[in-house]
Amino acid sequence: MARLATTTLLILGAALCGHAASALGAPLPYMLGPLALTALVATLIPHRLPEGYLFPPALRLTFIAVIGLMIGAQVTPALFDNAGRLGVSAAALALFVVVAMAVNYAIFRRLGGYDPATAFYAGAPGGLYESIAMGEATDADLPRLMLQQFMRIILVVTALPVGLSLWLGGPVGSSAGLSFAGGAVPWQALPWLVIAGAAGLALGRALRLPAGQITGPMAVAAALSLSGLGHLDVPQWLVNAAQVVIGAALGMRFTGIGPAMILRGAGLSVLSVSTMLLLAAGIATLLRPALGEHFDVLLISFAPGGVTEMALIALSLEANPAFVTLHHILRILITVLGIGLSGRVLKRRL
Repeated sequence: MARLATTTLLILGAALCGHAASALGAPLPYMLGPLALTALVATLIPHRLPEGYLFPPALRLTFIAVIGLMIGAQVTPALFDNAGRLGVSAAALALFVVVAMAVNYAIFRRLGGYDPATAFYAGAPGGLYESIAMGEATDADLPRLMLQQFMRIILVVTALPVGLSLWLGGPVGSSAGLSFAGGAVPWQALPWLVIAGAAGLALGRALRLPAGQITGPMAVAAALSLSGLGHLDVPQWLVNAAQVVIGAALGMRFTGIGPAMILRGAGLSVLSVSTMLLLAAGIATLLRPALGEHFDVLLISFAPGGVTEMALIALSLEANPAFVTLHHILRILITVLGIGLSGRVLKRRL
């Protein structure tokens, strides 16, 4: 009972923090707000938790599938209208991922002093959940790995919207009240979401997909959308609930991380993220004539932030959100496949 009561209190507190962060206009409020709360609990008062307490993994897994369904539902035929332009972008994204991982590995390995597995997965420029899951399986230093991956997300989704908001003179992204979730989704649609999520989890497990808990549901939702069999609309309240649970669960994994580690990780992340944003800006400048898009649209297409937040920024700019979404889905897929294949080699060597 003590564990159930603890989980309930953590989720309720996380939901309140998410609502407060949303009211303040913070990016990814329903994930970063809960994450901040539970990370503070895990680092400052872990002795208040039941002995050996772990956030229920089945609960986290269920809501990760919800995010996978939402992302997969954005894969529509319109994303593939210009195959030639897509090929150029895919090649540029592959180059971005390779260069970013090489630079990040050097930063975390040489400057941070991390072990090879931790430096490798901490340097992944995408696939937040995937890199954490694969790193855990390779016995990476999970607190440091999580710290660097979350710092990447926090810095990108904070700095980019704020910078663009100052440049454009108005709010962009989720702070502008925009969302990709379905608005008035009828309750009758919820059983189909449950079926699709369960099928996606089973698919990811059966095919041993990298981070199948999210890529499996993504694949099912994308297949339904592209085939014309149906489109899954995920209601906003369910997306918010998923982010609250995921943020709360991941924040609890910061147990054992002290202020000194956080400050050191923040310094390494500033260097890493700055390098990746400069790389993204350089690629955006080079690709602008070939792709016929504005620099700011290409910049957010290559920025190593969250899929939803980057696409919402594009929506704020009255750009093509499908174009931006596709780039980030491709970046995540390239990164996940890359670290999945390379990680197996790394695991054997270690």
